Amino acid sequence: MKLLIFIHSLSSGGAERVTVNLANHWAGKGWEIVVVTMAPHSLDFYELHPAVKRIALGLAGESGNLLVGSLQNLRRVLALRRVLRQIQPDIALGMMTGANVLLALAAWGLPTVRTIGSERIHPPSLHLGAIWDGLRRRSYGRLAAVTVLTSESADWLKAHTGTRRTQVIPNAAPWPLPVQEPKVLPESVCPSGRQLLLTVGRLEPQKGFDWLVEAFSNLTQKHPGWDLVILGEGSQRPLLQAQVQAAELEKHVFLPGRAGNVGEWYERADLYVMSSRFEGFPNTLVEAMAYGLPAVSFDCDTGPRDIIRHEVDGLLVPPGDVAGLAAALDWLMDDAALRKQFAERAVEVRERFSMKRIAGMWEELFEEIGK
Repeated sequence: MKLLIFIHSLSSGGAERVTVNLANHWAGKGWEIVVVTMAPHSLDFYELHPAVKRIALGLAGESGNLLVGSLQNLRRVLALRRVLRQIQPDIALGMMTGANVLLALAAWGLPTVRTIGSERIHPPSLHLGAIWDGLRRRSYGRLAAVTVLTSESADWLKAHTGTRRTQVIPNAAPWPLPVQEPKVLPESVCPSGRQLLLTVGRLEPQKGFDWLVEAFSNLTQKHPGWDLVILGEGSQRPLLQAQVQAAELEKHVFLPGRAGNVGEWYERADLYVMSSRFEGFPNTLVEAMAYGLPAVSFDCDTGPRDIIRHEVDGLLVPPGDVAGLAAALDWLMDDAALRKQFAERAVEVRERFSMKRIAGMWEELFEEIGK
């Protein structure tokens, strides 16, 4: 199998991690894998298998206006089309809406290239603007199939785009996770003996870390032995730091940045929390549970309800209910036996979302599309 995967970048992020996990898995099976990005190599965060061919088009960047943006996208389509003609993949797979649209346009008129798009977030949760929404609506019918992470997203695409075929394929839960730079040692942030509430994600509004800090601020007096660590980086760092300072939580809430050894943090933590406003299928939630962490999450659209089995391996809280989030955390922080009970069932995600099982779903789709 010769497979080309097209994504904006390989910087730190959920879709990027999924791309690398799949590419490395298939390269390990002897497939010919090519990963193409708009962004340069210098922005890569995740490490690819040595056998993976890497092509960076160097055409990333924001457009100043509609005309400039249109010209940039034309250049991107033509550059990707040249790569498709050069590589001649059996399957070309786009990752995320922008890549899907560009791939659909670039492959137009290339009958030997089978194209598949992949939505990595629930589409109505993230408005892309009238132009990109229109392009998605009109271009998706040129793709042989579009994969989604949940049935809710499949229903939305069927109702709002010309997609010919949708396929629900969740993210895998690779375990154990590889270790890479930058390394941030848990003991450098949380001294031994203290209990750790952990969350991982980009410091962006989507992740709801402002809600999480608010919820945790109501728990520190009752649970003085607990610390909250938010691993990740993003534009909301100054606002979150100001919120932590205003609540006088500097000794209990820490933002150490990105970590390439996130598996060591899952091993060190006692409880995982996800406070997102919306999701697609959250990788970090599956990863944390694969490491045996009980979890608390908002039941946001979409993904958490497909991962957490409420009161079996974690707790689901109504979306945006900060008081409810605090109450769920309080319950588990106060009950070590219940945390242990949930943890014993949480590890079942290793089988429920194993790489072998999830990759197999992709491979079945490739085989059917390639006929």
